[in-house]
Amino acid sequence: MARLNDDAQWIILMGFIVSFSLFFLAIVINQSTVVGQTTAESVIEFPKNDIRDIRSVIIQSASFSSTDQILIHRDIEAISMSRKSAIVNWTNTTAISCVADYSCMQIHYNNGVTEYNENWISP
Repeated sequence: MARLNDDAQWIILMGFIVSFSLFFLAIVINQSTVVGQTTAESVIEFPKNDIRDIRSVIIQSASFSSTDQILIHRDIEAISMSRKSAIVNWTNTTAISCVADYSCMQIHYNNGVTEYNENWISP
């Protein structure tokens, strides 16, 4: 660049600056697209309706007899594992660590991607 005049040097320098800024913007836009895609995929993968359905059946089973609760417990574990590949488990702690006259449950849901735990207390 020693043989070029001042105007030509400025033109070449501005060309480098513009090309590097376009390259940098292309990288930033590409990364933001990847982040947006993975965020949207994680929202889609959250099994909100599955958790609601299982939770409602578990809560309804609290009013049944103990033999029916055992059968429902086995059925829910088998169905959730075979259809959704999810581990569902709950324990009913009525009198151990719960307030008197209340039914307390600890609900656990895990499908390998999402883990959900809830302590449920009924009036």
